[in-house]
Amino acid sequence: MTAIHCHYRGDLHCTAEHLASGVKITTDAPPDHEGRGESFAPTDLLATAIGTCLLTVMGIHAQQRGWDLRGAQADVEKSMQTDGQRQIKRLRVAIALPNTLQPAQVETLKSIAQDCPVLRSLHPELQIQLDWPS
Repeated sequence: MTAIHCHYRGDLHCTAEHLASGVKITTDAPPDHEGRGESFAPTDLLATAIGTCLLTVMGIHAQQRGWDLRGAQADVEKSMQTDGQRQIKRLRVAIALPNTLQPAQVETLKSIAQDCPVLRSLHPELQIQLDWPS
């Protein structure tokens, strides 16, 4: 079990502390939702979670096989729904892998990425697009 302590600081700013490590992050509401956009918005953290989770599960697999995945990147674009309830409409993730990987390794990593716990935990109506290197 993971414990995270969240604290409202005022002016739509929050701090979250990962209790096991003591690492803290901050959030602010986005400008289009009464905030100043001075930090990650809470929905940005969800977008961040999918990018880092994809890289992590691929990293675990690569590490187990002795493949060097250093330098891999996931650029996430988050689009909010503009009508109805405020929620994330779409996440587009552009994944860049080191060019030292062989085509078979890239195909394996594409398959492994589907094992991302964040990806599996999101609502099926959320549009998620994974763009891979060609």
